[in-house]
Amino acid sequence: MAPQVLGRALVTAKWLSEAVRAGRVGTSLRVLDASWYPPQERNARQEFKERHIPGASFFDIEECRDQSSPYDFMLPSESHFADYVGRLGVSNDTHVVVYDGDELGTFYAPRAWWMFRAFGHKEVSVLNGGFKNWVKEGHPVTAEVSQPTLAVFKAKLNTALLKTFEEMMQNVGSLQFQVVDSRPEGRFRGTELDQGLESGHIPGAVNIPFRSFLTETGHEKSIEEIQQIFCENKVDLSKPLTATCRKGVTACHIALAAYLCGKRDVAVYDGSWSEWFHRAPPHYKVSELKRNKA
Repeated sequence: MAPQVLGRALVTAKWLSEAVRAGRVGTSLRVLDASWYPPQERNARQEFKERHIPGASFFDIEECRDQSSPYDFMLPSESHFADYVGRLGVSNDTHVVVYDGDELGTFYAPRAWWMFRAFGHKEVSVLNGGFKNWVKEGHPVTAEVSQPTLAVFKAKLNTALLKTFEEMMQNVGSLQFQVVDSRPEGRFRGTELDQGLESGHIPGAVNIPFRSFLTETGHEKSIEEIQQIFCENKVDLSKPLTATCRKGVTACHIALAAYLCGKRDVAVYDGSWSEWFHRAPPHYKVSELKRNKA
């Protein structure tokens, strides 16, 4: 598929490599490494220091979040986000390209992509295939850390792209919008632990594991394949849709996949299962394990 369609939601490694070689990374084009890994497994910031795309800056999802929330990676305030990305040299006129170094190809980058969109930024793209394929294809890497010029970013939260716990609770009864859960099947069904939490899902949710949208190489599947996946799971892209997961990260893969199909208004339940598990009444947590015990 062409990399520049639908508001440049995806760019290819070839396109970005040409931009890097032409010296276009700067005020008008910023590249951000949005990698995050469990601390016991990998150190994202250290890996960035050792090797990254030339001209890239590190987008620390641990810093750019609501640090007062008991839940992981909740959206920061408008002023927090604006200040943080401004220090990375991003203005409202900057084309932002985000990537991560996950072995899958892409994991956290769609979260950063969605965050920019949630705060009103239109020119933001995910590097298709991620850093893994960038390296595999022989594109340049560096250990040199660039110092971007400070920029002014004005953030305005688009609440249409965000769902709260209260809205999700209300929807269980009203069914105003479809809900797609991007977690692995076992966690959705409640048959395996979800990073220490009992698992299960929100009543009425449909399960489409986010890996469904990635090829074996870690690239996004074609628009036709993505549309087929939604269709097979009886998700109607002409109707309101909200994505959820464990902590609001892989849900953004659902938003990105739908965006590639022309649906630009998918909301993300930011608190996702982390919040739902702790706040929803027991009968609003659907689990096969509980049913089997009963």
